[in-house]
Amino acid sequence: MKSYRKELTFTTPRRVEIVPITDQVNEALRESGIQEGLCLVNAMHITSSVFINDNEKGLWQDYINWLERLAPHEPIGQYLHNRTGEANGDAHLKRQIMGREVIIAVTGGKLDFGPWEQIFYGEFDGQRPKKVLIKIIGE
Repeated sequence: MKSYRKELTFTTPRRVEIVPITDQVNEALRESGIQEGLCLVNAMHITSSVFINDNEKGLWQDYINWLERLAPHEPIGQYLHNRTGEANGDAHLKRQIMGREVIIAVTGGKLDFGPWEQIFYGEFDGQRPKKVLIKIIGE
């Protein structure tokens, strides 16, 4: 069995943003040479997320609007976490809702997606560098 590891770094210009990353994951899969196995993609920060859904900008904005209703950024004082001097309590909750990682089967050297599925990086406290791990195992 082979193993391949790659890190991606993102610094989003906005505090909250959704970034398509399927192309970067496909590139890592090609670099790995793995034909059959599993691909893990996970956010390496507690205020960001990796998830799979449709590559449609209206849906991305729907997610952002929905998450803001569930865990609004302001007022900052509503979150006990923010008493530590930070102002990102909402970002921790948004990450929990959207999830930390995805695992995709690899078959014939390709990511085994259903129709319309793509991989996204969700940033909820951006404007600074954060990493995403790609770990691929298989033959």
